[in-house]
Amino acid sequence: MSYFYKNYFVLLSAALVALVNTAQAADVVMTATQQQSLGVSVSSIGKNTVLSSRRFPAEIVVPVGQERVVSAPQSGLLDQLYVAAGQSVKKGQVIAHLISPDLLNLQRDYLQAQTQKKLAAKSLSRDVELLKDGIIPQRRYLETESTHEEASAALAQRKQALNLAGMSDVAIRKLSPTSGMTSGISIMAPMDGQVLAQMVTSGQRVDMAMPLYRIAKLNPLWLEIHAPLEGLPFVKEGMPVQIPKLQASGKLIAVIRSVNKADQTLHLRAEITTGAEKLSPGQIVEAEISLGGQSQHFSVPKSALARQGTAAVVFVQTKTGFSPLTVKVISEQGDEAIVDAAFKGDEKIAVTGIAAIKGAWLGLGGE
Repeated sequence: MSYFYKNYFVLLSAALVALVNTAQAADVVMTATQQQSLGVSVSSIGKNTVLSSRRFPAEIVVPVGQERVVSAPQSGLLDQLYVAAGQSVKKGQVIAHLISPDLLNLQRDYLQAQTQKKLAAKSLSRDVELLKDGIIPQRRYLETESTHEEASAALAQRKQALNLAGMSDVAIRKLSPTSGMTSGISIMAPMDGQVLAQMVTSGQRVDMAMPLYRIAKLNPLWLEIHAPLEGLPFVKEGMPVQIPKLQASGKLIAVIRSVNKADQTLHLRAEITTGAEKLSPGQIVEAEISLGGQSQHFSVPKSALARQGTAAVVFVQTKTGFSPLTVKVISEQGDEAIVDAAFKGDEKIAVTGIAAIKGAWLGLGGE
């Protein structure tokens, strides 16, 4: 007898799997009286509220690559500032002037290296001719050539030091022992953008690499969103994002696989391309994420699911009873399950008495 029951249940399980995978499964005919006697109750399905129709806290930030910190190229005295926070600047625009005694030393070293390079070039030119005439040995020529290369490298190094100090190539070319040297450096904006912060004042002494200004391009901007962790299966790059109160919008560009330990939220990043001029870095806003093509996701009680292995069905109420509908379970949180199913949105499904309906569906009970 035990062997008989064992085989019976194997066949029953196989039958259930076959029915779950059947696209057009037979309806279960069940009158209201039968439903009441079997303890069957129904409930309306819900929309997936994990992300849709909800607003999440988010912060406006400047994208990486759109922000630069302008620092002092040399230590010295800031004798003039030309822009302040809130002003727009263009690349190459002079934003400050610095008087630096150290710049005089760099120019002196450059001029000395330039003189040594000229002398080395003349010596090399002379030894080339002497070598041709056989007056000097090749070893003498090679030593002169090496001296010339060393002088060229030293000059390039001194020129690079002046570039780092803030002098342009045009200003460097004008340097000569007779034209004199300058102790002033014009500090220029490295990019088009807006001055977000002025960190110094006119007349202040500064050290090398001390921050002076923070400049950023403010269109587009990034939106750093904190969303519920259970929303991870539903989000993907390219989804539309809105900031309703400010009429700004964009799309998701990153789903960051790093969870905030403090509140267990998911970190999402969106790029705001429309309405960015209404936003400011550091601003806290409320954002909405549009599920778009994932509108097939719905919320149902976990008790409504009839399971067999990885497959699941729910029983949709009809005029004559119930119709089984295969669903794909996306996630489960507490007593709620998010499923992907071909619902219209106004259906009612059985939430209790599922075993009785399943039995009738499999021909084990009912009429």
